[in-house]
Amino acid sequence: MAKKVIIDAEECIGCQTCVELCPEVFSFNDETEKAEVRETMTGSESCIDEAVDSCPVSCITTE
Repeated sequence: MAKKVIIDAEECIGCQTCVELCPEVFSFNDETEKAEVRETMTGSESCIDEAVDSCPVSCITTE
């Protein structure tokens, strides 16, 4: 996977939209109630792009 995915944990509201759209890349931390990027990502770039575009607080970025 070419993209590096970053979630701004301060901005994340824990809606889990990214987890629902792209569970191969995102997971939900029950302790922090925030989304996280999985250590091993197997999702497609289009899946990541959809999650970035769908985040209601725009806290997901890619490099």
